[in-house]
Parts: sequence; C-alpha cells; structure tokens
Amino acid sequence: MKTAIFTFLLIALLTGCSHKPVTVAVPEAPAPTGEQQPSTESANTKPQDNAPVSALPPNARPLWSETGIASWYGAPYHNRRASNGEVYDMHAMTAAHRTLPLGSVVRITDLKTGSSAVVRITDRGPFIEGRIIDLSRSAAERIGIIQRGTAEVRLDVMQTPTSTATAGRWAVQIGAFEREKAARELAKHLSRKYQTANVLTFNGPVGDWWVRIRVKGDLRARAEEVLHDTKTSEGSIFLVRLD
Repeated sequence: MKTAIFTFLLIALLTGCSHKPVTVAVPEAPAPTGEQQPSTESANTKPQDNAPVSALPPNARPLWSETGIASWYGAPYHNRRASNGEVYDMHAMTAAHRTLPLGSVVRITDLKTGSSAVVRITDRGPFIEGRIIDLSRSAAERIGIIQRGTAEVRLDVMQTPTSTATAGRWAVQIGAFEREKAARELAKHLSRKYQTANVLTFNGPVGDWWVRIRVKGDLRARAEEVLHDTKTSEGSIFLVRLD
C-alpha cells in the first residue's frame, strides 16, 4: 500500500513540474508617423531604410529617370543622424535626395564612364543648386567620382516605398548662411509673414546655418507657394520632402 501511494505521489510531482509550450502573439511594430502604405509603383514591399541594398533583378526597369549632377558627402556628416532617423554611415551604399520618398532605391550611372551603383535614399540633399543627388563615400567610390567630386549621371528610380504622387510631408529649406545672425533674421521675418507656418533655424556640421519653413499641414501645394514667394539675398531656396 505504501509503495502504491509513493508511486502515485511521484507521478503527480513529475506531472506538475513539466512545462507546456506557450505561444505568445507578438503584434507587428507600428509604422513610423507619416509613413504611407506601399504603392503599386513597386512590386516589392517597403525595404528597411538601414538594410543593405540587394542586387536588382536583371530585368528590373526604372519607374522613371532623370539626369543631372551627382556629388558626394563624407566625413563631416559621418555618424550623424540622417533624415530617416538612422545614423549616416559614409561606408554604406546610401544617398541623399531632396524629394524622393525615404527608403527609395535608385541606380546611379555615370554618363561619362558607364559605371553604376545601386543606393538607398536615407537622407535629404544636396542643398546646392544644380545637383540632383548626394552619394555616400562608398557609392561615389563605386562609380569613380571621389577625385572629380561631381559627375553628370542618370538617376533611375527602381523602387519606392510609397507612390511619388502621394501627398507626403513637405517643407521649404533655405541656406546655407555663413552667419547665424542672417539666418535668424530671415527666420524672424518669415515667421511674421507666414504666421501659420513653423519656421526653424539650425546649424549644419560644417558651421553653416539653415532656415526651414514647415507650412500648415506640411502640404506640398502650400510649400510650393512659399517657395515661389520667398526671396533671399543669401543662400538658395529648396523644396524638400520630409518623409
């Protein structure tokens, strides 16, 4: 009898100590503020902004193209926060563009040599008249423009996380100013002129100063009105997409 009771208690103890597998439902991470749903412009889902750019399929065709001057940016901006929220790495295959949605994938081809590179748009710029894209140092090395500094290129938009025709969030950026005083004086003037806009003044990593005007609702049409209506004797005026 004692043996039977002992066996029963032993079985109960072992049963109580066993662990059943538990399934935990983990919700998907929320999308960043202002992010649009993937568009039908690209057959691919939105790539992660800080993910390496994979090789494009051999038959991949651009959504649209443009030609212009490419430049590159490096050390002063290295390890600083880029417009997509990630830390800029000049050794990654990335680039800055003023109006393409962040996360877009583009192919850059040097029209003189035919060399090309595929990069992801993670930052905003270049803020110099006549230039269409700022490459990371590695991307510039890939197409061979480090020594030249600039080159005429064809930019092929291969993938976008959102349709380029969607509303987006837009602003106007003015600069660069050599003196902080000049930037702040213009910002004060614009704040009085556009009372519903948010006018910001900030400095860059090379000692320059910038003014950014965020219109009510970040609407492109309003930003374009400010762009055409604003004049300054110092610096240039650019339309820039924030997302």
